[in-house]
Amino acid sequence: MAHVVSKSEMRHVSVEELRQMASDYRESIWAQAQSVGREPKIYLHWTAGHYGQFWDDYHVQIDEDGEIYVYGELDDIFAHTWRRNTGAIGVTLLCGYLANTNDLGPEAPTAAQIESMALAIEALADGLWLTISKEYVATHGEAADNECNDWCHENYGPKSTVERWDLEYLQTDESPAYNPWAEDGSRGGDVLRGKAQWYRNQRV
Repeated sequence: MAHVVSKSEMRHVSVEELRQMASDYRESIWAQAQSVGREPKIYLHWTAGHYGQFWDDYHVQIDEDGEIYVYGELDDIFAHTWRRNTGAIGVTLLCGYLANTNDLGPEAPTAAQIESMALAIEALADGLWLTISKEYVATHGEAADNECNDWCHENYGPKSTVERWDLEYLQTDESPAYNPWAEDGSRGGDVLRGKAQWYRNQRV
């Protein structure tokens, strides 16, 4: 069961510090993943809680203003994504209180959070030597429906039972599929990976 932790238990980090942490833990995370027959993964969430409310089941946590925090060590095994936690890093936005598929509520993902999550994805993928694709970087909703080129459990995401749909939509307007960051109305995971890949391209 997840527990709220105080901000004093979190480590505030820059994107470059996060990149170095991922590099430092690369061998350990790869070994964990290979012990269960897969490669490392990065899973993207929101907490469904409040801005500024930190939790003990995510490695990387991003607040309303886009500031990035780390809890524990990147190779700790936390309970962020059902049956997918070994060799995986959980990244979350601190937001989503009272969200539903028609209204993301009073504490929806902010533009600053979206950009910081994309930067965090790029840094982690770089440090872990991962391609920025759905196979390696997926929202909780995508993972819940086994869209990551693997099969770890029965489907429970937005295409099935809708028990978990974290970041399927980044903002809602008249249509629940509205994403202001994507002209084509892409799903949240597509938007986040696309932004992360853009940031990666700027480093080349």
